[in-house]
Amino acid sequence: MLNTPDPHDGILAIDTHVDIPWPNGPSPFEDGSRCVDLPKLKTGRIAAVCFAAYVPQAARTEAGHQAAATRARRMLEAIAAMAPPDGSGGVLATTADAIEAAFAAGRTAIIPAIENGYAIGKDILLLDEFAARGVRYITLTHNGHNEIGDAAIPRKDLGDSEVEHRGLSAFGVTVVKRMNALGILVDISHSSKTSMLQVTQLSRAPVLATHSCIRALCDHPRNLDDEQLLALRDTGGLAQITIVSNFLRPRARAQDLTTADIADHIDYAVQKIGIDHVGIGTDFDGGGGVSDFHNAAQSPRLTRELARRGYGHEALQQIWGGNFLRLLRKAEAIKL
Repeated sequence: MLNTPDPHDGILAIDTHVDIPWPNGPSPFEDGSRCVDLPKLKTGRIAAVCFAAYVPQAARTEAGHQAAATRARRMLEAIAAMAPPDGSGGVLATTADAIEAAFAAGRTAIIPAIENGYAIGKDILLLDEFAARGVRYITLTHNGHNEIGDAAIPRKDLGDSEVEHRGLSAFGVTVVKRMNALGILVDISHSSKTSMLQVTQLSRAPVLATHSCIRALCDHPRNLDDEQLLALRDTGGLAQITIVSNFLRPRARAQDLTTADIADHIDYAVQKIGIDHVGIGTDFDGGGGVSDFHNAAQSPRLTRELARRGYGHEALQQIWGGNFLRLLRKAEAIKL
């Protein structure tokens, strides 16, 4: 009896959103309690990961903004440390070509990112610093409005009104333009619908949601409705489906969900906006995970579920990383 090839074989798989335990987490070099570490990435044949320096929203004061920038710097240093010069870990990869070269060499590509534009406060020059540190995307907001724009989920405990800027602020417009000039992709996960739609019209590079789900299947303010999906399609962007239980099914628990629930959201997005505009961002170590896919080592399970539904090798490659590489190249091509 012939062995059936594993549909995950040969795929340059990229997870576009993974958090890092902070400030004191298990080592990324050992197979420990993290959802994502270097050994699990090897086992799961994930070629590249966007590790996010997550900065939680706090007071929008000078002290708060300084603390946010400091935290982002320290987290980016921890992400870069996963790729030590002695070659014992991954490879810091900040271009599409570098990611492909790491894959060809059998090395794990480490891609720095920042979650929450609160990290730059009101200082546009911090974008240049973060770009120099290799940051390839910034999630404009988290939960709570910031100086850039309105979030999908306001923080009443921080004094947020339902709407503050009516989308992007004037500063936010400047931020998006500068991100384009630096080749930093704009991530609209966590942004309000109004902010998100304004970004798709303003940005010269396609934008993406690095870790969101489909609102038609789960009515959550963090998810993308059909109008938002079509805006991403029409501007060449991406909807990267995440695996957070509450975004997959209302009031669901991770243990009650499977890769089939994730595939349902991928199916919907593919049918609505096409295979060129859909990807995967797990949000592992930030809340992502379902019963049969709760760490990076188990990534081929999702690939097998998608293959069972009729996705061939080329489509799987697009979903698992090809589409994201296309966006990186677009951003690289237009930067000043």
